[in-house]
Amino acid sequence: MKRLFPSVAFAVMLGIASTASAQNWPVYGGDAGNTRFSQSTEINTSNVNKLKVKWALQLGSLRSQESTPILVGDTLYVSSSFGPKNTFALDARTGQIRWQYSPDVPKGIDQYACCDVDNRGVAYNDGKIFVGRLDANVAALDAKTGKELWVTKIVDYTQGSVITSPPTLVKNLVITGYGGGEYGARGALVALDQATGKEVWRTYTTPLPGEKNSDTWKGDSGKLGGGAAWFVGSYDPKLNLVYYGTSNPSPWAAIVRGSDSSDIGPYTNLYTSSVIALNPETGNIVWHYQFTPHDAWDYDGVNELVFADLPVQGKKTPVIMTANRNGFFYVLDRANGKLISAKQFIDGVNWATGIDMKTGMPIEAADNAKRPGAKRKATNICPALLGGKNWMPMSYDHVTGLVYIPTLNMCMDEVGEVANYTRGAFYLGVNFNMHEAGDSGYLGGVKAWDPVAQKTVWFNKDKLPWAGGMLSTAGGLVFHGDIEGWFKALDAKTGKTLWKFNAGSGISAAPMTYTLDGKQYVAVVAGRTESIPAFAAAIGEKMVAASPEGGALYVFTLN
Repeated sequence: MKRLFPSVAFAVMLGIASTASAQNWPVYGGDAGNTRFSQSTEINTSNVNKLKVKWALQLGSLRSQESTPILVGDTLYVSSSFGPKNTFALDARTGQIRWQYSPDVPKGIDQYACCDVDNRGVAYNDGKIFVGRLDANVAALDAKTGKELWVTKIVDYTQGSVITSPPTLVKNLVITGYGGGEYGARGALVALDQATGKEVWRTYTTPLPGEKNSDTWKGDSGKLGGGAAWFVGSYDPKLNLVYYGTSNPSPWAAIVRGSDSSDIGPYTNLYTSSVIALNPETGNIVWHYQFTPHDAWDYDGVNELVFADLPVQGKKTPVIMTANRNGFFYVLDRANGKLISAKQFIDGVNWATGIDMKTGMPIEAADNAKRPGAKRKATNICPALLGGKNWMPMSYDHVTGLVYIPTLNMCMDEVGEVANYTRGAFYLGVNFNMHEAGDSGYLGGVKAWDPVAQKTVWFNKDKLPWAGGMLSTAGGLVFHGDIEGWFKALDAKTGKTLWKFNAGSGISAAPMTYTLDGKQYVAVVAGRTESIPAFAAAIGEKMVAASPEGGALYVFTLN
């Protein structure tokens, strides 16, 4: 690990650590704990049926649009997917473009982006916009003019490591991960100085021989081990810890990394499919919790880590909540990573029967029934590799005490094969086929979940998968989109649809809200995913047919 931490006074980012106020949406997740909850109440259950489009912006690309805008003052900043334009600064009242940033992107870069050439957003501090780019660079821009202030290369993108998510800003640092779990890249988190772009520290998420926890890998397989932190981080300023989820190990074929059976022995493959808590000043890993040891299903662990203060044995405790792709909803103590609870949040999870509360380890299905191996086929594994929930973020409502989760309902068959590493190419070692879970009649849906009781409160089933990310507000509403392009407002207590608007293309991005001059706005980016349907065969064909491709930002207000 490289440490070059400068001895400078840290600037505290005001407002970012708390719940988004009625005026602000300063970071991707609304606040540093990714709750995606706003105190806004002007738009509420009694008047949301009067919501109308105020303005719209065409983003210049029809590829997967997954960005959530942020608001700084009266300027809205939004990023676009692969195309001629990348980042926009907009008048938040009218949508007028103030500047746009369009860096040169190398030709053919899309072959190194596992799951499409998207960009989920930007970050802001001290007059600068920070954006991760597909060429695995992080750029700092002047927030008023869009002028490029510095650009720092994080890693060589040709190993399959593009950057698609906004960085986490902590004090004077820009912290980012990158992709590559499907390409045999070695994951890492990297911190840069906000003022200069100079690297401060780099922490790898898979160990080499002789390094701590290298004995959780067979031989030197950790050098191609995945564990990429490609999504968003969370930050607790009181504990001074930054949290990231890490991706699946590489290759998917578990035999390369250790055991070929459910008796995995020591080969847990740290720190893949895990959450890690780091000291932001040094990059040292303070604690970790592994959701899926020796992951053989691409269950990943990057889903957003959401903060709450929940009652635990009669005491209010700061926790992290996450709806993992493996089908279990986890509540962890934010200070030490101790497992508080873990329950299945979707029906039909069968790769494991539960989580051992003493060890934190999953209780896998017996006799390798759901673990694919070398020429050993496992059938009807639930959930499928896209998970019980994918990256589309959930929200935590401070009023209802519920989380709202975009869920998936798919299973898969898998069989192991020979895994050969070629730089810049998929490194899987598994063949798979995804299908609907039984004869359930639905492929996804939005679920209201009680994180204390660990049970469903209400559930809206969807015939198709890939519901968009969530936004909940003190106005009693939950906003989200779906693959058909419907943008909906639901009653947070009952799940009843109170309003909807068809954006013309599927919505997977999470919406946001802000208030200017006493008027509340709701914003969402539309643009159906392009590459994910290719993973889902017949299901993917239905997703493609559900709506055309698009690329637009819509902003709504009350009529």
